[in-house]
Amino acid sequence: MTGSQEPRSSFSGRTAWARNLQTPLRDFLRTETGSSAVLLAATLTALTWANVAPVGYEALWRTPLAISVGDAILSQDLRGWVNSGLMTFYFFVVGLEARREFDMGELRERRRAALPVLAGVGGMAVPIAVYLGVNAGLPSAYGWGAAMSTDTAFALGMLALVGSRFPDRLRVFMLTVTVVDDIVALAVIVTVYSGSIMLPALLAALAIFAVVLLVRALGVHYGLVYMLLGMAAWVALFASGVDPLVVGLAMGLLTYAYPAARTDLERASGLFRLFREQPTPELERSVRVGLASAISPNDRLQRLYHPWTSYVIVPLFALCNAGIEVDGDLMARALTSPITLGVLLAYVLGKPIGIAGTAWLVTRLSGGRLRPPVGWATVVGGGTIAGIGFTVSLLVATIAFRGAELEEAKVGVLCAALCASALTWVLSRATALLPKPARIRALLGTSEAIVDLAVPVDPDRDHVRGPEKAPVTLVEYGDFECPYCGQAEPIVRDLLADFGDLRYVWRHLPLNDVHPRAQLAAEAAEAAAAQGAFWPMHDRLLTSQGDLKPSDLLRHAQELGLDAERFHRDLWAHVGTARVAEDVDSADLSGVSGTPTFFVNGRRHQGAYDIDTLSSAVRLARARAAIRS
Repeated sequence: MTGSQEPRSSFSGRTAWARNLQTPLRDFLRTETGSSAVLLAATLTALTWANVAPVGYEALWRTPLAISVGDAILSQDLRGWVNSGLMTFYFFVVGLEARREFDMGELRERRRAALPVLAGVGGMAVPIAVYLGVNAGLPSAYGWGAAMSTDTAFALGMLALVGSRFPDRLRVFMLTVTVVDDIVALAVIVTVYSGSIMLPALLAALAIFAVVLLVRALGVHYGLVYMLLGMAAWVALFASGVDPLVVGLAMGLLTYAYPAARTDLERASGLFRLFREQPTPELERSVRVGLASAISPNDRLQRLYHPWTSYVIVPLFALCNAGIEVDGDLMARALTSPITLGVLLAYVLGKPIGIAGTAWLVTRLSGGRLRPPVGWATVVGGGTIAGIGFTVSLLVATIAFRGAELEEAKVGVLCAALCASALTWVLSRATALLPKPARIRALLGTSEAIVDLAVPVDPDRDHVRGPEKAPVTLVEYGDFECPYCGQAEPIVRDLLADFGDLRYVWRHLPLNDVHPRAQLAAEAAEAAAAQGAFWPMHDRLLTSQGDLKPSDLLRHAQELGLDAERFHRDLWAHVGTARVAEDVDSADLSGVSGTPTFFVNGRRHQGAYDIDTLSSAVRLARARAAIRS
């Protein structure tokens, strides 16, 4: 099969046009999943350290550290600086991702946001109710906040290990739910678990935040300004007694996410060409600034901070909080401790009941208008893996409990993570045993996916290959001079040969700033289309990408048996310009990032375009189409 023997990395290149090709969501999920191994290693290290050298473990993290400026002093132990200082950056990244979801992600359609938001809230309310039920009438009921929040990194990482049979969209759904989860959890920490409030310092923090809003409204784009204001707000909140973690979340939520404008990219391309002609330090700096300004601040800051929070800050948090000295006495107490049992039952039972139950209730009450983007078995699997509540749970536990109660809470959190992972694995295996039609429905569901393709396929206008009534439509935005489009062309041919029920559509996206002959080649294809020969010319141009000069285009037309005089007249009159411009406009509306870009049944295809990856996407789209029919 053509192209199937090539490594997958060979079929992932694109010529850039509108924005960075690796989507922020995909990068976020990859980082969260990969960092779970580091987080697990840090947790095991903490447990080992706390049991081998318990005195040294506690002594290190209780070491005081103070920062003084004149008479002003900020003093905490090392654990406090990690929990309320470094973790501010973690919640900053949470805020960035929440903003990105509302601006560009699954929550950009506000109607769709209702179900995951309510599922996130239900996935916290039910575990809290379970914990309070176990601890009713006891002083330990105050620690209910330790039984409510999911650890996104740990949950996504374990999902990749024990729930690989679940569809990829579960990870997106889970990310949406856990964003809500993190925001609510932080609100609980700030309002319930903060100490006595110092009103003057709190008012100062609010005034600083008002300045942040003013600076943002004035269009100030200097990161240093926001960093200094954020630090000032953190200090003021710390002095007020309110947990300063909220500063990170607030600053992240204020950071817009958007695809790059074509004008910004064209300006950046122009600066790069100037630098190639005259590589001076001044132009080098201009190129760097121009490239950076073409990407949204949200994307830039996520790329900067997310790896640090996932691979350094959160594992460091685990290292300083997960260590407990395990002995027979602790385990005996944990078996009957209402704190341990409350946390364990809240996560293992409350989370799946809360998430899946709320999603089912919303679906029923809305008459099916709102439904999860995946099947019910997958929703329940998301609920079970959400029982991993490591980071925020430990954070609340360190605030709410001390001494033996804190140790019992940590045992509950760790046991819940193990049980949630095992339960997800069992559910995944059980789903795999279902008959194929029932399994597909249980995993994929019947909801309509968000359509990324702004302009629907029109058989009377678009260039279409394959049966008109095909259940799956593959749209490609391409450029005849783009080498990656040439590389993808035999893959598309293999797909059409392998799937008799696949419809393929080509739309023009000539990248004139990098491919000077692409526009005229696209117009040549349209001139051939006027004579009923679009596809022969399409195939010829992609297999002869080095021969796109005007004389070459005329030779191609003659060799294809076209009316050369008519072809020459249409080409030189630029008859196809308007038709090509329509495709470019539709690409712009669809947020296309470069060539080739594929859409499968209106949904943007992310990742490589080798035969295996695209075949998998087509099979998935066909299965969804079969469910809806």
